[in-house]
Amino acid sequence: MDATRRTDDEQAARWSGPAGNAWVDAQAVMDELLRPFEELLVEAMSVGPGGHVLDVGCGTGSTTVAVARQLGPAGRCVGVDISEPMLSAARARAEEAGTPASFIHADAEDHAFGSAVFDAVISRFGVMFFNDSVRAFSNLRSAAKDEAELRFITWRGPAENPFMTTAERAAAPFLPNLPARKPDEPGQFAFADPDRIHRILTESGWTGIDIQPIDVACTLPEKELVGYFTRFGPVGVALREVDEQTRAQVVETVRVAFETYVQGSDVRFTAACWMVGARASSASTAPE
Repeated sequence: MDATRRTDDEQAARWSGPAGNAWVDAQAVMDELLRPFEELLVEAMSVGPGGHVLDVGCGTGSTTVAVARQLGPAGRCVGVDISEPMLSAARARAEEAGTPASFIHADAEDHAFGSAVFDAVISRFGVMFFNDSVRAFSNLRSAAKDEAELRFITWRGPAENPFMTTAERAAAPFLPNLPARKPDEPGQFAFADPDRIHRILTESGWTGIDIQPIDVACTLPEKELVGYFTRFGPVGVALREVDEQTRAQVVETVRVAFETYVQGSDVRFTAACWMVGARASSASTAPE
């Protein structure tokens, strides 16, 4: 088995197992935490009623349903994700909302969506995990109509997002095997470098590339803080394998480290991200 397939399989196992289940368990909390990004993405999207939109890395479907609602009964929003637990939650959400959203359990990097199907491709933090980003965005370009819109939000670097690394920095003395965050590898900060984003999109057939920094105020209820850092990120993964004493030490130490973000009953921080826009190049100029 080659390295590419091994990495893809590891991602699928992760998101269809503990990571996906963690998101489902905390769905209501994460929906509220990420709602400002959903609103920014929906507002920035130019496709109107009756359009067809693909939501990449749709997770539990909050953004997919919001877009489907905007497109109206004549439109269609399709969410794609590799996590079956999250898609099950997404389907239930769409059914409850009565919106024309549908979902595909697949890897957007190589799934056969069809040619020139969508008026827009969007993603809220769903494009950082591809093993081969050029291949993935080329596949998405093939699924998009000529001049279709690409619009996604992704994280800037860890130095600009200290909240996101607080848990692992505080827990490091107790969890010495925490994986290092490596630039350009699949993960939360894979698209921190705007030059890399521009190169990937250019090589995969997108044009009119616009990358703008956005700084978004986020709020998490303080009562959910421990559940948040023990479920998600490298620390959440590592805590599944440790004894109870170590877990207790980590929880106590990390909770103190987050104190600077606590304001009364809320945890408040600023998320430093990129809002990325582009257009699908015409068939005559798309790369082979």
